[in-house]
Amino acid sequence: MTILLHLATTGADTGAADASDGGSIFSFLLLPLMLVAMYFLIIRPNSKKRKAQQTLQSALGVGDEVITTAGIIGTITGEDGPTRFWLEIDDDVQVRIARGGIAGRLDPDALESEKPDDDTSTAGDPVAPALGDDVENSDEVADRDS
Repeated sequence: MTILLHLATTGADTGAADASDGGSIFSFLLLPLMLVAMYFLIIRPNSKKRKAQQTLQSALGVGDEVITTAGIIGTITGEDGPTRFWLEIDDDVQVRIARGGIAGRLDPDALESEKPDDDTSTAGDPVAPALGDDVENSDEVADRDS
């Protein structure tokens, strides 16, 4: 029993001396590397996002079309103090919203370019083409199965 204890302590002493030199350098460099990585992965992107949001909110004015953090789209019709706006979301429907509740400004030119230009027979019904495609596909599958 004492021989095993002696071998274990002797082997541990020589191995510990070799490992402690490399281990101490690694552990010395690990903390600064983690701090630098945390700065570039977490702190810096959040501060850029926060600055962009503050710039946007300070540049908002009457007549801007905006989207709120809740997803409501409307037009700013007036200011109600330094921290609130009146937002018109429909004809004669206005709500008061905090300046911080504005997620972004909508560009009317970009919205019109996203609309489809072609007119089909179901232009007023966007669901009809999708339903027609599904019906045709289900008929083809039924014919193949039988």
